[in-house]
Amino acid sequence: MNRRPAILVVDDEPRSVEVIARVLDEEFDVFTALNADEARRILENEWIQVIFCDQRMPHTSGVALLTEARERWPDILRIIVTGYTEPQDMIGAINEAGIYQFIPKPWHPDQLLLVARNAAHLFQLQRDHERLNLEMKLTAATAEARLGVQQARVKQNFHFDTLVRAPGSALSAVCLRAAQVATFDVPVLVHGETGTGKELLARAIHYSSLRSDRPFFAVNCGAIPDELLESELFGHKKGSFTGAHVTRIGLLDQADGGTIFLDEIGDVSPAFQVKLLRFLQEGEIRPVGANESKRVNVRVLAATHRDLYGEVGRGRFREDLYYRLSAMVLTLPALRERRADIPVLAQSILDALSAQHGKRVKGFTEEALSCMQAYDWPGNVRELQNEVTRMLVLAERDLLSADLLSPHVVRTAAAETRAVEARASEVGVSQAIALPDGGPLKDRIERMEATILTETLVRCRWNKSRAAEELGLSRVGLRAKLDRYGISRGGAFSKSH
Repeated sequence: MNRRPAILVVDDEPRSVEVIARVLDEEFDVFTALNADEARRILENEWIQVIFCDQRMPHTSGVALLTEARERWPDILRIIVTGYTEPQDMIGAINEAGIYQFIPKPWHPDQLLLVARNAAHLFQLQRDHERLNLEMKLTAATAEARLGVQQARVKQNFHFDTLVRAPGSALSAVCLRAAQVATFDVPVLVHGETGTGKELLARAIHYSSLRSDRPFFAVNCGAIPDELLESELFGHKKGSFTGAHVTRIGLLDQADGGTIFLDEIGDVSPAFQVKLLRFLQEGEIRPVGANESKRVNVRVLAATHRDLYGEVGRGRFREDLYYRLSAMVLTLPALRERRADIPVLAQSILDALSAQHGKRVKGFTEEALSCMQAYDWPGNVRELQNEVTRMLVLAERDLLSADLLSPHVVRTAAAETRAVEARASEVGVSQAIALPDGGPLKDRIERMEATILTETLVRCRWNKSRAAEELGLSRVGLRAKLDRYGISRGGAFSKSH
């Protein structure tokens, strides 16, 4: 049961106190006092919300008592009940006691109840306001603390150490150089093939810089037409062109104080190169349709898969813009140039995908890893991620085996194995088939047959019964062909002439 609001009635006339208490008693907990001393004791021991006090009392006036109450219990609503309306008393009550309302004598019970209800409601509103203010302060502090935790987590997630690589990787030298340039507020141009992680490196640079607590935006310049790219970066005013129904704030304005990453910068047109150069030279942007420019402070990181310096020589990219963007040039190695990273990278991708899809596997077989390391990965990490996804979807065992790989990956692995064996035969390690492309038809057919046998065995994880069934051979027939071409578990084959 909720406690009723408490009201204190102070009057030196017992009859007056009794009548007021009787009127208020139905809705309120009423405390009564015949003098100031009794009133102080009640105020010190009870949670009073409203005081009804007579003005003229012996020893202490109502204004004096309410003035003291205002200093000691400022939240209490103070009401004067009086039959006298001298201006001086009213001014003192307002200025010194801060009274909520005057009630003249004689008063009507309905009037008394209405004033009491309003005063009690106002007291509750004041308490709620104070509580909400306190909660807002605590919420602000909590939100600030949470923001700090999130910023620290983001910095940790995009640190250079999160770029997965094996010890001694060619990527480590690039990360070291990027970490050195991160704290210097200069433009950086990142060069690398598609899928090598240019945006991840750009984010690591940003979150290791002095701008790490400010915004980071990434824009793929090659995927957006010039008109839309200008609006995306610089913004536009409402009505500046067909379809501009609202004013748009550009990303360069939103990134003020932070970093913007311009991916595939080598694909922008010569006309847009001029607009971008103006921003880099002057540090100002002018939204489409605007008459005034605005100064912004943004660090620019750019990336391309093209030979941008060569594009300058061929007249396809502005030389002055190139030097504005390339205070520091970082080149990310392709995945085929860091094959030792493939097992570590594949396992990292597999762990993330397993958690995402709720399908737990332990890892890869040695044969699968060998095939992946032999493949060149023209799509780099993005292609590797797709291949691992495919293997996880098709997997029925704890380890992902080579038969789950795409056929072109397996074919490349088999061809690489044969090439290694052919090179080994030159020093007497083994004798591999090394027929010239223009050799006799019979030899070329035999070489093709050996390739098909090797690929099928790898795909079937060297299960000869499955391979024979797939090839339409008996197990004895398959064994004869393996012996003929010298195909072994290692994937190599040889032929005696």
